[in-house]
Amino acid sequence: MLRTSKSSSFSVLVKQMWGTRHSHPLRPERSCSQPPCAQRNRNNALHSLWKGPASTPWGTRQSPINIRWRDSVYDPRLKPLWVSYDASACLYVWNTGYLCQVEFDDSSHGAGISGGPLENHYRLKQFHFHWGAENEWGSEHTVDAHVYPAELHLVHWNSVKYRSYREAVLGDSGLAVIGVFLKLGTHHEGLQKLVEVLPEIRHKHARAAVGPFEPSCLLPTCRDYWTYPGSLTTPPLTESVTWIIQRKPIEVAQSQLAAFRTLLFSALGEEEKTMVNNFRPLQPLMNRKVRSSFQATEEGTGS
Repeated sequence: MLRTSKSSSFSVLVKQMWGTRHSHPLRPERSCSQPPCAQRNRNNALHSLWKGPASTPWGTRQSPINIRWRDSVYDPRLKPLWVSYDASACLYVWNTGYLCQVEFDDSSHGAGISGGPLENHYRLKQFHFHWGAENEWGSEHTVDAHVYPAELHLVHWNSVKYRSYREAVLGDSGLAVIGVFLKLGTHHEGLQKLVEVLPEIRHKHARAAVGPFEPSCLLPTCRDYWTYPGSLTTPPLTESVTWIIQRKPIEVAQSQLAAFRTLLFSALGEEEKTMVNNFRPLQPLMNRKVRSSFQATEEGTGS
């Protein structure tokens, strides 16, 4: 009965998110890269989804959060994360009307992740990106209030405990999401293959083949990470996620990041609304603990 009630209210949130027209993103009068200013501009640029009922925190372990370097606890029991993906399982990339998402065939048991903070094997379902209208904001998580221009999420489900992704979304320890920050720098060869097909999915619901794609090329070389119990950052916002946030960002070129900003929230024939600022506001940490797989030698974002 409880699950039915949850599903009903979640479907309302999902309908709000995918079924409504989006308002123009707000832009501050000027940009500022300093953390307090960037956070303020980030909050001013919120998507309309987070100004309605879905913006109200209703749980005790919601995401995203600000990771405070000095408050994270080194846990020597955390193992390295084992990652094994199948490039041929990549199905297509599509415009969801809120973000850019790449779907994978999750029927194969072998491909996915295990180890790290996880007790079971998790299969890759999809990965997607969040980004801002400006380079000063865009990431969902922050580190010591430092905001990155974009963030990648690789979403996996617990294939040992559950029969399907749909079931895992609502279940305890159902999902594991790897978060990777993107920062401006050198051209990213792996990302370019995806960037080249973005013009084909400019409008809402458009999809395109992306061919074999190896997601591990989007992971940083350094595999240090933070982990904490949290939620999805899009409806249904279920608190079923073990977050694994990579300490080091990957570098992408300005032109590559700009390509994401050419996408639209709107469908073909509708008034064009640029797809930017598709991130959820920060949520309170409450009584949760953020653990790290590494010992910090000094405070900082590691960027």
